[in-house]
Amino acid sequence: MVDKTTFEWDENKNNQNQQKHNISFEEAQYAFSDKKRIIAKDLEHSEQEDRYYCFGKIGEDVITVRFTYRKNTIRIIGAGYWR
Repeated sequence: MVDKTTFEWDENKNNQNQQKHNISFEEAQYAFSDKKRIIAKDLEHSEQEDRYYCFGKIGEDVITVRFTYRKNTIRIIGAGYWR
């Protein structure tokens, strides 16, 4: 049996992200569906857990999603449009 990856996030952080960056975490998760997406480790962040970036396209826009990965769950921490 293959485990399916799921997404989660803090709803307060999602609301703050929408106000600041004009994108919801619900929408940002589609960056992971881009077949040409790039995943990079955040080398300058927390020592408690690994953090990553996903760079992917949604329509014509490139999105950067900051996230952690825990037991087949991608926890979105932040997202924004590529500038």
